[in-house]
Amino acid sequence: MDKRLTLLSSQMTFEADGLPATRVTESCSRVKNVDIIPAILPHGGKTRLLKTLLSSACERDCYYCPFRSGRDFRRATFAPEEFARLFMQLHKADLVDGLFISSALAGGGIRTQEKLLDTAEILRGKMGFRGYMHLKIMPGAERGQVLRAMQLADRVSVNLEAPNKARLAKLAPRKRFWEELLQPLRWVEEIRREKAPQQAFKGKWASSTTQFVAGGADESDLELLSTTARGYKDLGLARTYFMAFNPVPDTPMENKPPTSALRELRLYQASFLLRDYGFDLEELPFSADENLPLPTDPKEAWAEIHLKHTPIEINNASPRELLRVPGIGPKLAQKILRARRIRKLQNLSQLKKLGVASMRAAPFILLGGKRATQQARLF
Repeated sequence: MDKRLTLLSSQMTFEADGLPATRVTESCSRVKNVDIIPAILPHGGKTRLLKTLLSSACERDCYYCPFRSGRDFRRATFAPEEFARLFMQLHKADLVDGLFISSALAGGGIRTQEKLLDTAEILRGKMGFRGYMHLKIMPGAERGQVLRAMQLADRVSVNLEAPNKARLAKLAPRKRFWEELLQPLRWVEEIRREKAPQQAFKGKWASSTTQFVAGGADESDLELLSTTARGYKDLGLARTYFMAFNPVPDTPMENKPPTSALRELRLYQASFLLRDYGFDLEELPFSADENLPLPTDPKEAWAEIHLKHTPIEINNASPRELLRVPGIGPKLAQKILRARRIRKLQNLSQLKKLGVASMRAAPFILLGGKRATQQARLF
């Protein structure tokens, strides 16, 4: 196996689709020390992804990035044909099911995007690969390239990196927030609305995501989640990812303190409240400094304020009200609705059998008009 693939896959930031950053090293007679990650597909299924770069040679000078121009480290580059051939070796050896491919920027966004598209077209057309593919859209890519990426991929993404133009300037001064990053995401949503999905490889348009560097530009959680909310509403994003800032040696930000993993977790939890639980941005429990409280997850913090003294009656609560209760998610809310059509829910054990985290839910609910009680554990 080409040593460049080992190098490029290890250099890629490991943020798996739907799972924590986890590396799984597989090996066989032809494949050794190539990083493969477990991931959750857009429809909920599990897969094994090769997440890698086509090239780590970059012309940009983003202040936080390990690939920034001028930084002294070992770089590698693949031509589209040779990368496609190596990926298919992994796929045929039953080591990977799908691919997440990105690249550092060399020769401009249009040229770099063309190489990524060439790679995808070789895999889909010449080599007959029909598995999951996530294609990164490069800063400055053209609209036609965005359309072609959506025709070939199951998912596309553009990393906004920061929540607005002013914050991006602190991370990546040569990148243009509106023209290079936000505009391609707008094109993705326009294509989904205006063009027939039969044009796509699998008859369904690719989903789209973005990612922020949390804490890199001294932005607040409110700034990040404001842009996240607009992304879900206006751009049809399937998910927003957050990467806690960690300083990289030999970069202008090498002495900046790292962002805590707990802040990253709270941002994820809040983004799910916006996407799946019917919360508005204004309802999130921001502190005076416009950040989320770290000690408590945002849903529980909201419930402590709004439900502790006015609990929700489980037997007649609306789906939206059920989703406000800690320990109850979208699937569990539907299970509760079905269960109470059959019989009245009267105790926490019934909720527990449905899968509800009863200890979390108990302080915020009523069962038959009475406060829910949890029997004390003896051991």
